[in-house]
Amino acid sequence: MDEPNSVNTIVQAAIDEYMRQDSARREPAYKAELQEEKRRREQMEKRINELVEENRRSRAQADEAQRSSAIRTELQKLGVTKVDLAYKVVQDGIVRSTDGRLVARGDGGELPVNEYLTEFVQQNPEFLPARIPGGTGMTGAHKAPSTGGSGGFDLDKINPSMSKEDLERVRQEILRVATQTLRGA
Repeated sequence: MDEPNSVNTIVQAAIDEYMRQDSARREPAYKAELQEEKRRREQMEKRINELVEENRRSRAQADEAQRSSAIRTELQKLGVTKVDLAYKVVQDGIVRSTDGRLVARGDGGELPVNEYLTEFVQQNPEFLPARIPGGTGMTGAHKAPSTGGSGGFDLDKINPSMSKEDLERVRQEILRVATQTLRGA
């Protein structure tokens, strides 16, 4: 009976030895695979961080574009003619509040943008159009010549193949209409 135990012991020892050798043979492959997996994970983490940063920058650009557009639109509504110049003057005072609204930080605390810009325009009328079109020294001699008759032109008939005389009459009519519009006539 001692014989089967010794055969079992020999078989068990052989199996254990095979498993150790197999494990030793496979271990470098496992380590290499683990290293490759770690490298891939680190690359993915790096790429994710880059995407997060790119997303943050894109959002900041979009927010700035929206902020700039809102300020410029409000300035135009108030009749400001030099919108770019006025924007450069007021842009630093207008920020986004914690709830996402655009507000102006002034001496009296936070103000809605439209109130702040209205006050700004009232305090700086030089950004508004001139009250007297033409300015000092404009005389009757500078007025656009009037074309005889009603002077109406059909816009569809204006084209590059028109004669020089017709093109000049169109220019004069445009000048006349623009001048009347600016005078409020």
